[in-house]
Amino acid sequence: MARSKSSGQWLKEHFSDTYVKQAQKDGFRSRAAYKLLEINERDSILKPGVTVVDLGAAPGGWTQVVSNVLNGQGRIIATDILPMDKFPDVDIIQGDFREQETLDRLLKCVGDTQVGLVISDMAPNITGVAAIDQPRAIHLSELVVDFLNHIPFDNGHLLIKVFQGSGFDELLQDLRTKFKKVVIRKPKSSRPRSREVYLLAKNYKA
Repeated sequence: MARSKSSGQWLKEHFSDTYVKQAQKDGFRSRAAYKLLEINERDSILKPGVTVVDLGAAPGGWTQVVSNVLNGQGRIIATDILPMDKFPDVDIIQGDFREQETLDRLLKCVGDTQVGLVISDMAPNITGVAAIDQPRAIHLSELVVDFLNHIPFDNGHLLIKVFQGSGFDELLQDLRTKFKKVVIRKPKSSRPRSREVYLLAKNYKA
């Protein structure tokens, strides 16, 4: 099947992308690694000894950053609907985070471990129709926030990708009631035209 014109343009842009080339040079699994690296350099959310849950982890760009920073001092649990190549120090759960069976497996893996950081770079499959994509993205974010109620997360931090649009302000306000501090981050490696931003919520108090 021939590629569409838009698909061909995306591929051309992707492979000429500075961060894609840098990721290949640095050995990262995806360009997304630089988003987390930049946020961590600014906000110091990754510290040795912490337990990190990585939601929507495949292909593993963020997981790789976490693994490199923790360097064996801490615990990492990653999940995604897509398969992901293993890391020696990461518990990987493949499944759909929106489904109860996957959530139950994830909760069982966390157990009684105090989680210090939940990171989520999840996004729904994009249709290009804002009226469909935005509610799906907000729903995913709400599921992540609800997940925090079911794990040991006292004083923990959350870093979550969200898309600006309908429901964004309500989500931001909700996080501000649950955390002591919430800030918006737009890493340089996030494509300028993208509506994605990252909400960093510190010190869970709910």
